[in-house]
Amino acid sequence: MLKQIAVSDVTLGMYIQELCGSWLNHPFWKRRFLLDSESDLRRLQASAVVQVLIDTSKGLGVAGAITPMNRSETCQDAPPARVDAPPAPISASIEEEVRRARGICRSATAAVAEMFANARMGRAIEAEKAMEQVEAIASSIHRHPHALLSLARLKTADEYTYMHSVAVCGLMIALARQMNMSGQQVREAGVAGLLHDIGKIGVQDAVINKPGKLTDNEWQLMRRHPEMGHRILKECGQLNQETLDVCLHHHEKLDGSGYPHGLSGEQIPLLARMGAVCDVYDAVTSSRAYKAAWDPAEALHKMAQWSGHFDKAIFHAFVKTLGIFPVGARVRLQSGRIGVVCEQSPDSLLRPKVEVVSPIQLQRPIRPQIIDLALEPESDRIVSREPTRK
Repeated sequence: MLKQIAVSDVTLGMYIQELCGSWLNHPFWKRRFLLDSESDLRRLQASAVVQVLIDTSKGLGVAGAITPMNRSETCQDAPPARVDAPPAPISASIEEEVRRARGICRSATAAVAEMFANARMGRAIEAEKAMEQVEAIASSIHRHPHALLSLARLKTADEYTYMHSVAVCGLMIALARQMNMSGQQVREAGVAGLLHDIGKIGVQDAVINKPGKLTDNEWQLMRRHPEMGHRILKECGQLNQETLDVCLHHHEKLDGSGYPHGLSGEQIPLLARMGAVCDVYDAVTSSRAYKAAWDPAEALHKMAQWSGHFDKAIFHAFVKTLGIFPVGARVRLQSGRIGVVCEQSPDSLLRPKVEVVSPIQLQRPIRPQIIDLALEPESDRIVSREPTRK
């Protein structure tokens, strides 16, 4: 039996069927769970959630609670699509998750394109629509952290701005999880990543995709996109300050040389410092009209050398998130074989799964061999990144 009660009446042993209200108001990934932890109870009581729906057939009840006659009459502010969705499995193979992630990327890219188009026409951003995409992306990363992130690097020039938003969203979620942030902070990071570049609607596509060097006027216009995006999101009235901060400050640098305000160090909000790393990584590993994509491992190597650009602790966490040789990186093994990293090892950043061939095979169609370097530590190892130009 379902009963709607005030958070103040919640006790340990109750089965939470639904947390009523906005998705961003509660600190939990799941909306359905048995409340058996004192710390979880304190987190619920400290959140902005006012009421919950409990299932007395799965846990304790409470006297005097409201018993709804109809499921649709309760928790009107909670999005039913998420409430009724089955919980995501804890893990999946990368092959399985890549298939699911393709659909998630398509849906999220279309949703971002629609939000950008609405913003161009002066319509308010629908925060709920953004949150739906963030939850789908987060669920994919929870099942397998590298499937969607590797797919999101593959972009055409026409869809770059939208797919970049999806990719940064996924990277922000994965990084926040790596940094052991709360469920609410992880969601905020995802929403911020999805909407961080909304201000580019005020920049002409010809400027964004210009193959040559920008003129001074074009560069000044480009530098204004964080402030334009901040204004758009603020007018929406449904997003918190952390999300607005990432939009406004994701181009700030730790040494104060960034824009729009030249903030330095901890003057830059934490999520914005995270956004700076994720934004740059996806940009440099994506092919653009004016440059070829950097190899993922090459990108991390170069970014690590940029003094004063990134928060070091955040960047180190980012490397742990992706691996020293991220999925998609080209590598050379001690045996002379070359290949592409296809999956990370949970136990070693230096020993991923690699799809390999011998150099002599490169001139004809072949079936590459997949080896798990973590299971064969004595037989072979990565000795270097393989330059993209080769």
